Amino acid sequence: MSQIEHVYWIIAIVFSVILLIVFVLTLFGGDTDMDGVDAEIEGDTGIGFQFISFKSVVGFFTVFGWTGITCINAGVSNWMSVLIALIAGLIMMFVIAWLFYIMMKQTESGTLLISNSVGKVGEVYLTVGANRSKIGKIQIKVQGSLRELEAITDNDEDLVQGNVIRVKEVITGELLLIEKLN
Repeated sequence: MSQIEHVYWIIAIVFSVILLIVFVLTLFGGDTDMDGVDAEIEGDTGIGFQFISFKSVVGFFTVFGWTGITCINAGVSNWMSVLIALIAGLIMMFVIAWLFYIMMKQTESGTLLISNSVGKVGEVYLTVGANRSKIGKIQIKVQGSLRELEAITDNDEDLVQGNVIRVKEVITGELLLIEKLN
């Protein structure tokens, strides 16, 4: 076995083991994201397409090693085997980065954007005082889930449990201005 073949075997075995560990941890819910600090920021849309990450580097070296071994066993020259292995590794990095980019676009942040409630129809849960005299609570479906939010009204009569309402606007923070539907 030549020296370059030894290098390919070491790279292939070491990074295949790391890839297997990452795969098993991912299957069982382990956090294998070693790309940096994960922060939740409202309105954060992520960093987009990320070519260099822990997983893509592991994929690069795994494919690089096995492609190099295959090339050497097929009788390809050392320099050509390195070139082919580099190209195969870079293609794998791109594929992994692209797959994670697509998957990240499919996720939702889970952060409630209160502005999405404007115009929605819901129901009074706790009495809302007439002419903004008492904050009450409403139940409304926002972003696919039923939410209980605080509300006030400009109506001349109290809105009681069971009244059907529509959200007119967001007053401040998570306080909604509502109106009774007839």
